[in-house]
Amino acid sequence: MTQGLRVAPRGWGTFRSIAAAVRDAEAGALVSIQPGTYTESIVLDREVTLVAEKGRGSVRIVSGAHGPALTVRSAAGAIRDLVIEGRSTEPAIAVTAGAVVISGCEITGGRVQVTGSAAPVFRDCEFHHTGDIGLFLGGDSRAVIENTGIGDVDVVGVMVDQGASPTLTRVSVTRTGSHGIRVTGSARGSFEHCAVTHTGAAAIAIDDSARPVLRTCRVNDSAAAGIVITGDAGVDAAPAGEDTGEASSTGGVALRGCEVARTVQDGIHVTGQAVASLTDCQVSDAGAAGVVASGAGRLRLRDTTTTDTVGSGLAVGGTAQVEAYGGGFARARANGVYAADSAQLVLERCTVTEAAFTAVHAGDSSRVAVRRCTVRGTPEHGARVIGHAVLTLTDTTIDDVGLCGIEADGGDLTAHGCKITKAGAGIALTTDHRPLIDGCSITSCGGVGLDIGAGTAALVVDTKVTETAAAGVFVRERATAWLTDCSITDTKGTGLVVQAKAAPRVRGMTIARTAKNGLYVADTGAGRFEDCDISGTEFPAVYVGSGATPLLRRLHIHDTDEDLKLADDAQATIESCHVEEVKVSTMPEEAKGTDPLPTPMGGAAAAVPGAAPAKASPGGAATAQSKAETLNDVLAELEGLIGLESVKQDVSTMVKVMQMVRQRTEAGLAAPPLSRHLVFAGNSGTGKTTVARLYGRVLAAVGLLSRGHLVEADRGSLVGEYVGHTAPKTTAIFRRALGGVLFIDEAYALNPGGQGNDYGHEAIATLVKLMEDHRDNVVVIVAGYPEEMERFIDINPGLASRFTRTLMFDDYDSMELGRIVESQAESHEYELPQDTLDALQRYFDALVRDDRFGNGRTARQTFQRMTERHAQRVVELAEPTTEDLTTLLPEDLPSIVTG
Repeated sequence: MTQGLRVAPRGWGTFRSIAAAVRDAEAGALVSIQPGTYTESIVLDREVTLVAEKGRGSVRIVSGAHGPALTVRSAAGAIRDLVIEGRSTEPAIAVTAGAVVISGCEITGGRVQVTGSAAPVFRDCEFHHTGDIGLFLGGDSRAVIENTGIGDVDVVGVMVDQGASPTLTRVSVTRTGSHGIRVTGSARGSFEHCAVTHTGAAAIAIDDSARPVLRTCRVNDSAAAGIVITGDAGVDAAPAGEDTGEASSTGGVALRGCEVARTVQDGIHVTGQAVASLTDCQVSDAGAAGVVASGAGRLRLRDTTTTDTVGSGLAVGGTAQVEAYGGGFARARANGVYAADSAQLVLERCTVTEAAFTAVHAGDSSRVAVRRCTVRGTPEHGARVIGHAVLTLTDTTIDDVGLCGIEADGGDLTAHGCKITKAGAGIALTTDHRPLIDGCSITSCGGVGLDIGAGTAALVVDTKVTETAAAGVFVRERATAWLTDCSITDTKGTGLVVQAKAAPRVRGMTIARTAKNGLYVADTGAGRFEDCDISGTEFPAVYVGSGATPLLRRLHIHDTDEDLKLADDAQATIESCHVEEVKVSTMPEEAKGTDPLPTPMGGAAAAVPGAAPAKASPGGAATAQSKAETLNDVLAELEGLIGLESVKQDVSTMVKVMQMVRQRTEAGLAAPPLSRHLVFAGNSGTGKTTVARLYGRVLAAVGLLSRGHLVEADRGSLVGEYVGHTAPKTTAIFRRALGGVLFIDEAYALNPGGQGNDYGHEAIATLVKLMEDHRDNVVVIVAGYPEEMERFIDINPGLASRFTRTLMFDDYDSMELGRIVESQAESHEYELPQDTLDALQRYFDALVRDDRFGNGRTARQTFQRMTERHAQRVVELAEPTTEDLTTLLPEDLPSIVTG
């Protein structure tokens, strides 16, 4: 029979202290404790059960002057429904041996400490206000903790150290000053269905040589990162590339089915020498990157996703090695996937969607392989490689991107079997390497399909370009590309454009249904074009410019209006070409046939009777007449703006200078200095953005900008939130403006006074460098209040040297404000009788022009208020006439609010 002992503060037949009862108890005894508070230090060194007789919370044990409230050394035993309270820095409970079961207990005032070879079980317990640590597991202990809550801890909620290997199931940790869970030393352990929330540092930190496994754990609302894995954690795991399944006690750190959400910093960060794997994990709403691997870390992701991250979805740096299989990275407010330094990254069967910056970015000396992935929905590039990085894409689909589907800007690129649709441009290559494009398709691009940059030696094989809004393939100055067995069809520009001094080798190309030329070789262009089929062109199938020296061999030109157009001093060599179903043929007879017959061609072909006028154009450049008409239209639109007389005069003067610069350049004369970048100084609502948009169109009309579009920016879109974020962010905005105008409103916000560590200085330095690197292809306008703009320009010598002209935007006077209201009324079909106009003039005369005065915005708001008051007045009429519905009266003016 089990021995039963009772403990009570008073009464007969009972022990007055729990310690006395334990000392007197036999192995297997049950000690029943009456309600009350017991101040003592109990040592449990035999198999005894301590239980609160009246249920949970009725018995409180407070540690005495010496040692913990409860020290457990027994091989077995149980403790149920007690409140155990420690004091000072002593543990509330210290378990040094045995397998005691502690259930339904509340521990406070001191930590729970498990050491030695102890294997206790904690079930349905609550730890809170325990000091620096809630639960410490050390030694070679094998504790089991189930259905337990740990909260309000000054530093770490659960500390696992040394060789401990606990099992935690359905444990929640919340409100800790530092980590929620930290696993260090050589500890292992299993964490399943655990939740860690509201921590002051990383919610879960794994370091040293620890190797835990986390299954279906949840982390959220961390004031720092979600999960950080560093040191040598998991270093004896299988190396990247050997898929051995889930990490175990002898493998790396493994996370399976875990969720991380709402972190201030990275969601999951693997660094140091750590090795880890994530399987079926989800990271969302991270304040920085979703998943990061840095240092020499090694990471494998399988079916893992990141969503709605402030930083990149996946960021890889240092010498880290990362493999991602399945899963995806969605709605990152930076890059979808970012690789830098000397990192190595493999993406396979992943999706990268709706990134704010480039979806897949490879920089520095990184190595990135993308296989069978899908990239979709970014305003920038689908995939981009720069610096000395190497990017390989295989069987990857890129859809709906604002800039290039794939861009190589200095790095090396290989693309096999990729599909690009609905991109600003298909593939752009500008690099000293020799990129390879093999078996790819490019469809429905808003610009050029394949753009081979100046001096680039690309190899393009079996690639299809179709339905582009500009040229199909553009080979720029001095490029030496090889294009074999490719096709270009249904372009709204020329099929293949070869610019000055470029010398591509083109074999077996099909060009069909182009809105301009099939092949356009610009002045001084060259190259070899063999066994090509050209048909269905709206301009001459082949155009050869002045001084160009291409070899045209065995071309088949058919089903088009005109086969060949040569400039007067073109030096093409034409051999064995075949022409059929062509309305006007200027192809010399000696150049036709099957026998090779080198024929140096000059301008004689242009004199063949019946030859059509030259239509050739590489990129749709307008004629001088259409440019002048376009310029007149833009200037007329500028002149039609209300007020801004000094601005109009300044722009008119600059246009004359621009036209003269263009004329001198075309005449071979040196161009005078031209201030392209401008400062717009004026108060709110004075039309600065409107004029900036028109100014870009003016520059495009005179041929000084290729597009003339406007990209608006402010501090928020240029300055990052952490180190290394600002330069890429500024560069991305700047690249959107290439060919047009970058308009930075309230530019002085980039230099907030008294904040020496502000990243705005980095944005300014980046802008200055980019303005120099792209000085002929972008205009930057900075705008804001006059005094602040003057101080802003003076902060950086680079700014002062580039912004040498300021346009002053004066406030609108009362008459001009009235004209703005008149314009609004006319566009919305309202009438303003003379008495209303007179009242409007008096209204604007009486307005206080303080900091809240909005100029044009004030005029528009006044009109809106007038229509609202008019509606309130007319709605009371029984049968309003058309005149009633359209006429604004003096009483419709809003009241003037004075001091």
